Amino acid sequence: MSGEACVVFDPSLTNYDFGAHHPLAPLRVELTMRLAAELGVVGGAGMVQVPALVAPDELIATVHDERYVEAVRRLSVDPRSDGLGFGLGTEDNPTFEGMHRASAHVVGATVEAARRVWTGEMLHAANITGGLHHAMRASASGFCIYNDPAIAIRWLLSEGAERVAYVDVDVHHGDGVQAAFYDDPRVLTMSLHETPQTLFPGTGHPDETGRGDGVGYSVNVALPPGTSDAGWLRAFFAVVPPVLREFRPQVLFTQQGCDSHAEDPLAHLMLSVDGQREAYLALHELAHELCGGRWVAVGGGGYAIVKVVPRAWSHLLGVVAGRPIDPATATPPEWCEHVRTQLGRIPPRRMTDGRRPGYRDWPDGHDPESWLDRSIQATRVAIFPVHGIDPLY
Repeated sequence: MSGEACVVFDPSLTNYDFGAHHPLAPLRVELTMRLAAELGVVGGAGMVQVPALVAPDELIATVHDERYVEAVRRLSVDPRSDGLGFGLGTEDNPTFEGMHRASAHVVGATVEAARRVWTGEMLHAANITGGLHHAMRASASGFCIYNDPAIAIRWLLSEGAERVAYVDVDVHHGDGVQAAFYDDPRVLTMSLHETPQTLFPGTGHPDETGRGDGVGYSVNVALPPGTSDAGWLRAFFAVVPPVLREFRPQVLFTQQGCDSHAEDPLAHLMLSVDGQREAYLALHELAHELCGGRWVAVGGGGYAIVKVVPRAWSHLLGVVAGRPIDPATATPPEWCEHVRTQLGRIPPRRMTDGRRPGYRDWPDGHDPESWLDRSIQATRVAIFPVHGIDPLY
């Protein structure tokens, strides 16, 4: 064990549910927690599972406009009311009964994970139901009602944190969290995502670097469609560790959307579960190197709900617990039987996609003819000089 760890979860957190035909299916969380338990990662000798309270309105209002919270409350009682002025009632963000409570519970779970880490009760904490990073101050966006990462980071600042690093590996740009702290140098937001030229939300260009005192503290790596493990890891290691080391965070907060996988139906990157696992291991090591191990990890996107999400996030929980799962591990027979009989789906047989991720390190040279390398270099040129780092090496 690298230190005490917990996952914040109870089954009622899956009440964040836009309906049977929506891509953000609560089933992905249920399958993940079932798989993690059967692998011994959660419960028993594994990491402890802890509950969370529903976040009060005053906590949500540290990030969201009070009129917006009132609209969410109103639509939670009568989902047929007009909420279009707040991004609600759309195809992406349909309304549902109990929406406010379900959304506030996700916020409460992420803040509880942050509290456990900040107070020292736990070294690492995860909330896979969290990571709703698109929600804006006065509107829902991209399946996200309340922005739980931004609210939890705001809570950390209120408790005395002076430097919080937010690293977002979801295939979609972490626009809502970036917007919340765009002028705040206490929060370094870093997002690796598919280029906004081809994917929602259309933001996350390398020249989005911050505003005022926050210039240089918003970092965006926009990756070409088709980027696979080697390219993604090349980009990660060329940008994230150097900037984090200069920033010296007290807490590492990561959004772990797994929709960068090749099987994901909503995007165009080509990572494997094995490549995603490498990212988890790297973030874990950076937390220990830079901030005494203080690490808060939340979920995010992921829409291949049987083949990818349960395996990816079980690997995440294994790393958070300090007990990484061997990729060659077979998926447990009980879990496989549940998938076959209850869902009529064919389960993946192992915790691996059969890849051995590797990458070429940036100091070994880069190719100006490569879209990937041009994207990496654009970010380095935009950000590194602000932090006193030479972008050429």
